Amino acid sequence: MKGLPRLSINVNKVATLRNSRGGTEPCPIAAALDCQGYGAQGITVHPRPDERHIRRTDVLSLSKKLSVDLNVEGYPSEDYIHLIHEIRPQQVTLVPDPPHVLTSEVGWDLSKKASFLQKIIPRFKQKGIRVSIFLDPDLKQLSYLKETDTDCVEFHTGHYAKIYPQDKKKAVAPYVRVAKKVQSLGLRVHVGHDLNLKNIAYLISSLPICHELSVGHAFISDALRFGLSNTVALYLRAIRDAIPSV
Repeated sequence: MKGLPRLSINVNKVATLRNSRGGTEPCPIAAALDCQGYGAQGITVHPRPDERHIRRTDVLSLSKKLSVDLNVEGYPSEDYIHLIHEIRPQQVTLVPDPPHVLTSEVGWDLSKKASFLQKIIPRFKQKGIRVSIFLDPDLKQLSYLKETDTDCVEFHTGHYAKIYPQDKKKAVAPYVRVAKKVQSLGLRVHVGHDLNLKNIAYLISSLPICHELSVGHAFISDALRFGLSNTVALYLRAIRDAIPSV
């Protein structure tokens, strides 16, 4: 039987708070190591060209200190590829973000970008790095998916989070439908974006084939209320309770 989805915590917002004041506190490296110690199975970062939150030096430091998986999100520019080749993280998640956007709000349009990713992805896999690509839950994308040669798909769950308060069944339906197709192609299913303690249990219970769940903004917001150790425990419990038979 497949185990529970892995919890990967994005510490970008810790870096954002540090950068807003200058100096070194709060330290995203320390926060990541604490999350690891409290039971998180992965750490996610998303370095951007302007270094407005996580910095290149932070990513380099994390790559040397973490014992859990490091997942580095980003648009596959040459600068990003060079950084990935230097640090060799366990996983990359490729997103279609242009440099100026505030956060990742859309998945790849594979009808236009599959050939681009097909050329890029081998540059990571040749280094033994697992590759995930960020997609919306759209069946039309799947006809192009296999040619990318990705290992995983991370579904953009912003759509789910937006609809969930009004109609959770409607919110989750496209993810269930598309995730089954992705799994049938032999690929891992990941989820991330706008997930929180209120909506993750229903998503996970509806997607028992999910391998990894990424949380960031809501997680850090919760940590301000409950403390970091308690928040990791709350998210792990929500995942565990969603699939009690595992």
